[in-house]
Amino acid sequence: MTITSVLVGNRGEIARRVFRTCRAMGSDTVAVFSDADAAAPHVREADAAVRLPGNAPADTYLRGDLLIDAARRAGADAIHPGYGFLSENAAFARAVVDAGLAWIGPPPEAVEAMGSKIEAKKLMASAGVPVLEALDPATITEADLPVLIKAAAGGGGRGMRVVRDLGSLPGQLGDARSEAASAFGDPTVFCEPYLEAGRHIEVQVLADQYGNVWTLGERECSIQRRHQKVIEEAPSPLVERTPGLRERLFDAARAAATAIGYVGAGTVEFLADEAGRFFFLETNTRLQVEHPVTECTTGLDLVRLQIQIADGARLGAPPEPSGHAIEVRLYAEDPANGWQPHSGTVHRLDVPGVVAEFGFPVASTAPPASPARGLRLDAGVVAGSQVSPFYDPLLAKIISWAPSRAEAASTLASAVARAKVHGLPTNRDLLVNVLRHPAFLAGDTDTAFLDRPGLDEPTGDRGLAALAAALADAAANQAGTPVRVPSGWRNLPSQPLRKQYRTASGIFDVEYRLSRKGLIHERPEISLVEATPHTAVLEIGGVQRRFEIAAYPGAVCVDSPLGAVTLTPLDRFPDPSTQALAGSLLAPMPGTVVRVAVEMGDAVRRGQPLLWLEAMKMEHTIAAPATGVVVELPVGVGSHVQVGTILAILQPPAASDGHELHDRDKE
Repeated sequence: MTITSVLVGNRGEIARRVFRTCRAMGSDTVAVFSDADAAAPHVREADAAVRLPGNAPADTYLRGDLLIDAARRAGADAIHPGYGFLSENAAFARAVVDAGLAWIGPPPEAVEAMGSKIEAKKLMASAGVPVLEALDPATITEADLPVLIKAAAGGGGRGMRVVRDLGSLPGQLGDARSEAASAFGDPTVFCEPYLEAGRHIEVQVLADQYGNVWTLGERECSIQRRHQKVIEEAPSPLVERTPGLRERLFDAARAAATAIGYVGAGTVEFLADEAGRFFFLETNTRLQVEHPVTECTTGLDLVRLQIQIADGARLGAPPEPSGHAIEVRLYAEDPANGWQPHSGTVHRLDVPGVVAEFGFPVASTAPPASPARGLRLDAGVVAGSQVSPFYDPLLAKIISWAPSRAEAASTLASAVARAKVHGLPTNRDLLVNVLRHPAFLAGDTDTAFLDRPGLDEPTGDRGLAALAAALADAAANQAGTPVRVPSGWRNLPSQPLRKQYRTASGIFDVEYRLSRKGLIHERPEISLVEATPHTAVLEIGGVQRRFEIAAYPGAVCVDSPLGAVTLTPLDRFPDPSTQALAGSLLAPMPGTVVRVAVEMGDAVRRGQPLLWLEAMKMEHTIAAPATGVVVELPVGVGSHVQVGTILAILQPPAASDGHELHDRDKE
C-alpha cells in the first residue's frame, strides 16, 4: 500500500517531529489530543485532529481502541506511535494491522518478543548476546548487593529502584511494582546486578522486510537522572577510544535484531564498562527520544525511513557517520529539589542560533544531508503553552552537531546558557554545568555522573540580576520612554529604595539610592548606565553588562551573558490569610494521591514517607519534614491536589495533645 495519511498516536515534540517528515513526503497528518492538550502546538499543526476525552493517559493516549477509531474517522491509512504510551504494545500493533491500517513500527511479534525484559534476556542469551544475570528477589543476599529493580514491561525509569540495603528490598519491591502497574498496566518486576559506574551505550538499528539490517552508529546516554537520560551523544567517547568495541557492539546489535525478525527503526541498549565489556539491557522497539543525534551524524531522516520501510522499501548501503552530535533534554523540573517536576505556563522559549527545527536546513534528502555544524531544536511547547501535570515535563531537546566533540559541546553550552526560557523552573543550569565540566569534556562520563557535587548550582550573578530587576521595575513605574535616572531619585539624602526577591539560591535584598552622582549601592564598583522597563545596563568595574528583564505575574526573568536568573518579587507586607499554618505539609506539585502510609495521630520521624503523589508519569514520595505527630490529614487516596494544597499537618509530639499549637479556633 501507499501511505497517504498518518495519525500519530502521541503528543508533544514527537508528534510535531513526525508531522514535519510527513509534510515533506506529501502525506496528510492527523493528531489526537486529550483535553489538557487541546491548545497544544501539535494539534494546531496537524491537518486534522481528534479529541480523546479526558486527561489521564489511561483514558486518552493509552486507549488503543480510541486511536484506531480516530484514524478511521479522519481517513488516516497509517499509525505512527511515536515513543512512550503504546509504542511498544504488541496488542496495539496487532490491532492496528487487523484494522487494515499500516503500522509504522516493527512486527507485533518482534514487539512481543521484547515486551518482557525477563524473556528478552533469555532470548538474547540464546542468540549469543552478553547479558547480566537476572536475580530472583526471593533469593537475593547481601553478597548480591547492590541490585537494580526493573519493570518487566516498560522503561523510561519508571518502576526502577537501586537497592543497597537488604532490609529495604521488600519495600522497594512494593514501590516498584506499584509504579510499574500505574505506568504500564503490569506490576511484574525483576532484579539484576547494579553496576555503579557503567556506561550506557546503545546502537541504532534499521531493518527492512527483506532481511537487511543497518547499524547506524552508537550513542552514549550515560548521563541520567532517575534512570532517565538527560544528555546523549554520538559517537560514544568510550567506544571511540576502545579498540574493537564498536565492531563487537554492532555484531551484538545485529544478532539481537535478527533473532526477533526486526523490521523498522529500533535501538539495542547495552551497559558497558571501561574495560570494554558490555551487557544487553533491552531492545527499544520504537524510535528513541535521542534519535536526532544519529540523524545529525548520518544525514538520515529516520522517520522518513520508518515510513518508507512500512511502505515496503528496501534498504541499500548505509552511510558512514561523521562529526559529533550532542543532545540535551530541557525539562520543567528543579534538580536541586529532588528533580521535582513543575507544571504551568511557558511564557517564552527562545534558543539563539537555531538553524533547524525537527530536521536539517537543507532541501536534499540524500545523505549526507546535514551541514557540517549547527543547532537544532525539537520542542513540544511554544510561548503560551501549558505544561500539564498529566504528562512528562520535557519541554524541548536542543541538539548541536559539529566536526569535533569539543566544538559541539561548547556551541551547545553557549546556546543553552543564552536561551530565554521563561515561566517554569528548568534543569537548564545543570545542563550548562555538565557541558562545561572538565570530566564531561574529557569524555569521562558514567551513569553516576550527576552524583557529582555542584552540578545543580545556579549560574549567573543573582545579586546583579536582582539589582537590574529592581532598576527596571522602577523605570516601569515612571511614565515615558527610556530614562537615565529611574524613579525614586531625590536631591537630598534619604532612605534607600528597597526591593526583595526570592531566587533558587536564597533571598536577595536590594537597597540602592540615586543621587546626582548616580547609583549608590553597597557595591561601589557598580554604576548605572541606563534603565528601561525591559533592560538595565550596569557598569561593573569599568565593564558594561546588559540585562534583559521580562516581568510576569509572580516572576521576573533576567537574561544576560552572565547567566539567566528567575526572581520572585516578595511583598513587603504579605497578606496573613495567604500564609500556611506552621507544620503544614504542602503539595509541591499538582497530582493525584495514590497511596497514604499514615493515619491521624500517628507519630512519624523526619524523612518517613507519608504519602505518594502521581504526577508527570512518576510517583513522588512526600516525606515528613520533621519528627512529629499527624494531627490533620485532609487528603486520601484518589484526591486530586494543586500546588500548595495542605496534605498533612504535623505538630511536635509534646504539643500534639489537644492541638494546643495552631488551633484554628484560636486564630
